[in-house]
Amino acid sequence: MSEHLHTALRLAAHGVPPLPLRAGKVPFGNCPTCAKNACGGRPNMKTPGPCTCPHPCHGWAAATTDPNVLNSPTWVRAWREAAGVAYHPGGAGLTVVDLDNADAIVWARASLPATRTVPTTRGEHWLYRGTMQGANGVRPGVDIKSTMAYARWLGPGTGTMTALPDVVRALTVREPATVRPVAGTVPAPLGGGECPHRTPTYLDRGIAMAEQRITEAREAVHATVYRTFLAVLSTHGRCGCLTETHTARLFTAAQAKGESPRHCTDAWTNALTTLGLSHV
Repeated sequence: MSEHLHTALRLAAHGVPPLPLRAGKVPFGNCPTCAKNACGGRPNMKTPGPCTCPHPCHGWAAATTDPNVLNSPTWVRAWREAAGVAYHPGGAGLTVVDLDNADAIVWARASLPATRTVPTTRGEHWLYRGTMQGANGVRPGVDIKSTMAYARWLGPGTGTMTALPDVVRALTVREPATVRPVAGTVPAPLGGGECPHRTPTYLDRGIAMAEQRITEAREAVHATVYRTFLAVLSTHGRCGCLTETHTARLFTAAQAKGESPRHCTDAWTNALTTLGLSHV
C-alpha cells in the first residue's frame, strides 16, 4: 500500500474525504469518458456529472470516504502516481482560511479568532468548524476553501478548532447593488454584547489592518470598503469598544481612496443590516 493511500484511508476513517493530487498540487484530469464534461459535468469541475466513473475525476467532487472506492484498482494506480493528498473541507464540515504569505498571517492573527493552524510551504491554513462557499483572493494572500474546493493535507495541525466566525463569512460577501439613503455622518458607537478582545491592543490592531486593507485596494474600492466594514462589525460591533474615533479612522481611509462621506455611511448601514446590528 502506498503512503498516500494509507493517509487517505486514515482520513476517510475520520470522516474527511480525500483525493489524490498530481505534481503541481492539482487533481487528476478527468478520464476519457468525462473529458470536456462529456458525462454531463459542468465547466471548471464545479459540479460532477451523473456518470458512475470509477476514476478520480471532477476535482474536489472526487473526494470520498468510501474505502471501496479508495481501494479500487483505478484509484490505487492514481495513489501510486500521486504527488500528494488533498481533501474536501466542505465534505468534512470544515472551512480552511488559506494564508499564503507572512503579511496574510499577520492580518489573520490581528483579525480572526484563534483556531487550529497547519503550516504550509509559504504560510498557514487556519481551520474552522462550519462550511461556506469557497472563494479565492478574498484579500491579498488569502483564499477560502470549503464547499466546492479542495485543500492539501499537510497534517492535523495544532491548537483547538473553533466555530466558523462571521468575520470569515464576511470576506466573501459582496456589497448590495442598492443602498438606503442615510445621513452622511460618522455612526454612533454600538454596544451591549460580549467583548471578544483577547488583548488590550486587539481592537486597535484590527482597525489598523482594516485601514491598510482599504488603503491597499487597487480595484473594486466600493466592494472593499463594504467588506472591510462588514468584517470590523462582525468582530467588534456587538460590544461597547468600537467608538466614533475608530469608525472615523475607517471613513477617513475610505475617503482617501475616493469614497464620498455618503457612500461610507451607506456601506456602514448596509453592513449593520446584514449582521442584524441595525437596532443595536
